[in-house]
Amino acid sequence: MNLDFDFAAEQPKLLQLLYGVVAFCAVVALLLLLLDRAPMRQKARLHIAILLAPALLLLTIGLIVPAVRTTLLSFMSGDGASWVGLDNYVWMFTQPEAVTVLRNTLIWVALVPVLVTTVGLLYAVLVDRSRFESVAKSLVFLPMAISFVGAGIIWKFVYAYRPEESEQIGLLNQIVVALGGTPQQWLLDPPVNTLFLIVVMVWIQAGFATVVLSAAIKGIPAEIVEAARLDGATPVQMFFRVTLPSIRSAVLVVLVTQSIGTLKLFDIVRTMTGGQFDTSVIANEMYNQAFRYGETGKGAALAVFLFVLVTPIVVYQIRQRREAVR
Repeated sequence: MNLDFDFAAEQPKLLQLLYGVVAFCAVVALLLLLLDRAPMRQKARLHIAILLAPALLLLTIGLIVPAVRTTLLSFMSGDGASWVGLDNYVWMFTQPEAVTVLRNTLIWVALVPVLVTTVGLLYAVLVDRSRFESVAKSLVFLPMAISFVGAGIIWKFVYAYRPEESEQIGLLNQIVVALGGTPQQWLLDPPVNTLFLIVVMVWIQAGFATVVLSAAIKGIPAEIVEAARLDGATPVQMFFRVTLPSIRSAVLVVLVTQSIGTLKLFDIVRTMTGGQFDTSVIANEMYNQAFRYGETGKGAALAVFLFVLVTPIVVYQIRQRREAVR
């Protein structure tokens, strides 16, 4: 492995970094100087400015400027040299490969939040106040400690395929062969392969849903539970008429959180299939177009579209939190 670092080649980038650090320090020094010379009445406002200005500066440099630049690039050609208008967005909704990406993203967003919430809720209800509750929750939460890349590698081995005459190293195909079946290439056949990738996401996130929903269930007033039992409510009636309505806000939190995370999904698809075999999603295709194929305009258009999809969910979550505080 070549660990040599060419300072001459990297000099422009290092100079840009140095300029940024100097500019940031200059802004902070200027604000401190103004605060020192300001009258007492104005010091409170300057205190606020000093606290906010560095953060606002970094926010502008690291978020606002790149967002504006990405939006402009989405209306330009792949090399960023000419203006193409809405051509990149037309490509996104008309070309078969791009439509497949949007379809896969829709499948992920439609299934993952619902499955994660359902699995987490059922698990939380089943282990609630059981003898081995802490152990059961620890086991289901363990995958949360694994990165998406690590989980993708693990499940790639689970789905691994070998010819029928060879010894199977994939757990799933080993089970199929043991039951007298034929080994399958699980990640090659669309659209079923997308469902097998979704299983990985559910496996990782089910622990998060379990912890959140279990805490919400424990927060249900005991008087309500006892009153329902005295009225002769069955376990099923208790779940749908008492438990579920009482933890509605927690369920919404899990659904919204998982929806945002699923829209941004990249690691699992990149690790397990690389987006091949019709499994690509928006974030993965954005990477491919911008960094592998040199189509900066198309990659930027996908990034803008992803931002548009995430924004309403984020706004809804902010409103829910404000209502909860009130």
